Amino acid sequence: MRLLTHNYLKSNVKGTENGYPLVIEAEEVVVVESPVDATLLAKLLPKLDYACLLGAAKQLEDKTEVPTLPTEAPNTKTEPLDEDVMANLHKVLFDIHINEGFLVCPDTGRRFPIKEGIPNMILHEDEV
Repeated sequence: MRLLTHNYLKSNVKGTENGYPLVIEAEEVVVVESPVDATLLAKLLPKLDYACLLGAAKQLEDKTEVPTLPTEAPNTKTEPLDEDVMANLHKVLFDIHINEGFLVCPDTGRRFPIKEGIPNMILHEDEV
């Protein structure tokens, strides 16, 4: 699971008022290098919850080397992304993969497993 995916996931357990952002409990993290796509990054950044991305990256610091990100989301509409910032954002969003672990609802504590890079967000019958 990439951190880009994490940015869009939330817990929908019945009774949950604050199911976002999910806490990451990573057991296995791998880095898979990929080419940087500046156009894609520029279009994606305004759609991200940047504070959530920073929090997710911080949660993985003990599992892998996480590049330094700006403390505030870069504004790609007013200025082009610096190459180093672009490379760091790309690595965090696309190259860091959580293969095994859990996503935990901050409200209920419900743990959603991540197996082979795929988060299982399916609810039990009593959680719907």
